Amino acid sequence: MISRIAQERSHLELSTIYEVCRILGDSLDIQRTFRAALNTLAAQLGLLRAMIVLSDPDEGELFVHSAVGLSRDQIARGHWDQGEGVIGRVYESGLPVVVTNVQDSAEFIDRTGAFGPQEGKRLAFIVMPLRTDQTTLGVLAAQREVEGMARLSDDQRLLTMVATLLAQSLALHRSVSAEHARLQLETTRLQKALSQEAPRRRYSLDNVVGHSKTMQRVFAEVHQAAPSRSTVLLRGESGTGKEEIARAIHYLSPRKDAPFIKVNCAALTESLLESELFGHEKGAFTGAVGERKGRFELAHGGTLFLDEVGDISPGFQAKLLRVLQEREFERVGGSRPVKVDVRLICATNRDLERMVQRGEYRADLYYRINVVSIFLPPLRERRDDIPPLVAHFLDRYNKENHRHLKVTPEAMQVLANCYWPGNVRELQNCIERTATMVHGEAIRDLAFPCKSNRCLTQTLHHMDKEDAVAPASTITVNKVGRPDGSSVPVDNRRAVTPAGHGGGYFDDDEEDGDDTVVRIGPTERLTDASVLPPRQFGSEPPQGERERLIWAMEQCGWVQAKAARLLKVTPRQLGYALQKHRIEVRKL
Repeated sequence: MISRIAQERSHLELSTIYEVCRILGDSLDIQRTFRAALNTLAAQLGLLRAMIVLSDPDEGELFVHSAVGLSRDQIARGHWDQGEGVIGRVYESGLPVVVTNVQDSAEFIDRTGAFGPQEGKRLAFIVMPLRTDQTTLGVLAAQREVEGMARLSDDQRLLTMVATLLAQSLALHRSVSAEHARLQLETTRLQKALSQEAPRRRYSLDNVVGHSKTMQRVFAEVHQAAPSRSTVLLRGESGTGKEEIARAIHYLSPRKDAPFIKVNCAALTESLLESELFGHEKGAFTGAVGERKGRFELAHGGTLFLDEVGDISPGFQAKLLRVLQEREFERVGGSRPVKVDVRLICATNRDLERMVQRGEYRADLYYRINVVSIFLPPLRERRDDIPPLVAHFLDRYNKENHRHLKVTPEAMQVLANCYWPGNVRELQNCIERTATMVHGEAIRDLAFPCKSNRCLTQTLHHMDKEDAVAPASTITVNKVGRPDGSSVPVDNRRAVTPAGHGGGYFDDDEEDGDDTVVRIGPTERLTDASVLPPRQFGSEPPQGERERLIWAMEQCGWVQAKAARLLKVTPRQLGYALQKHRIEVRKL
């Protein structure tokens, strides 16, 4: 009988420890995990109530951090001075205390009003210190009703193990919080230095074209961050050139003579990604015929670029976090730790903050990789760079294919007015595709697929964008400049804008000198979705997109085809915009 009871008790303790370990390992949010751990203890051991008491770093007094079985008012009243009562003495001495009956204890002080004696019941009070590295971080207190053969020593043994686990989790949380605060201060310092230095200098990168103000800010951040060892997180839409920026950071750093290794995390499964990054030992799995170094080892002394880092699985996030914290790992199938010196650059087009809120991405990994964030703007927000980018891609195509193609002003106008949802990558593909299929030595506007409704990107993305019919603004560019400041060959015959496309023009009058003016798409976004009363506009078009739509429809008697011609867009674009803004077409 005694043996069976002992077995049941051992099984209970093992399952309780396992469940507490699982809860504490799920997250570094101790407010949530500590309460879940207390709920597990209360359910498994039949505790009446339990609490975790920590020390206030500012005032030094003890307070209830997490509790189960206590009301909010009772938790709010839970405050002790160090050395006061059983709670204060355990915190000060670091030694556990078991009060077999709170009614008979003169030292017991119930600040909360929940643990006091009750008529006809023998209530025990067990208090365990949360200790790590000879330091007491807090206490774990629990109360149970003592009945029959109940052994408080068994509860004390189990609560001692749980208190050790809670102390380790609390120490890790404080370490991560301190590191996060330090990284935030470092990031603030770098950003302040950038804001002071950027207006005084003009930056450039050998492998990236960018003359706009937004790209100059990016270049300044790259030059500032490159010499350090800090981890860099590149943010931006797909096709904005994150890999090229990562290369620039590497070659501007002291590690430029060491390897630059890149890995696309989204292209590999979790098991393959682990083998790729950490390597494997001979015989680690079927097909592992020899030892293989991983990308971390190959990048030793250099830079490792992890692309699409937001797409790695939750299981691999924990493995990657350990490597980033310890700077060491074990190969797949091996047991020998391998230390590496690697500078990490990560890139993603995912919203990591929202993923962290939804629990899809570990917050501690997010803090580890998000040291210096560099945001790459989409191409539509730096249209000044389109002419030099076109010149760059066209020059490279001409050299590789031994041709002498040039761009006409009307063709450049089409490129400058495109939304470019695929950003620089899409622009490069468009130039190469058009240059390959064009006849003759000049690329004209009709050569682009979008002019004949054969552009798949336009079908998938362009029609429902907010700037489809937004008012245009103007920029001035020095002809069609190359990155080095020279000009690319341009056919300067008068451009004729076909009806229904864009609304831009080139002013190539010789009397105007060398400046070419390009009208481009929008400078504002409409956020007010309120319904406007009819016929409140004058003869001039308003600035807001929704107001501009209603103005055009009223000017044309609510005939969509006429309104589309007035706005210089296609009827299909106008239809999408009306539907998007929920504008009801009136029947006159």
